[in-house]
Amino acid sequence: MLVIATIGSIAAATGAWFQEKRSSAAQLGALQRKLDLVMDHLGIAAPVESEVVRHLESGRTVQAVRAYRKQTGTSLVEAKQAVDRIASGLQPNG
Repeated sequence: MLVIATIGSIAAATGAWFQEKRSSAAQLGALQRKLDLVMDHLGIAAPVESEVVRHLESGRTVQAVRAYRKQTGTSLVEAKQAVDRIASGLQPNG
């Protein structure tokens, strides 16, 4: 019985740890998006954007997303959204 209780406790602790990790990642992603919006509003280019912009100007969107993910650690979806925002700022108006 002690072995089963120990395994159960370990499983519960592991589950809680994974849940906390997912929650922290979600909070970090939300904070990153907010910071991106503030920096966009202030006209401040993040250092990662220079590499992303080079890829976008060469028509290499996939590489731009990869570079963004590598620099920021964001998820694929978040990186794609950020790269799309950066790309929309590069397009000439009119």
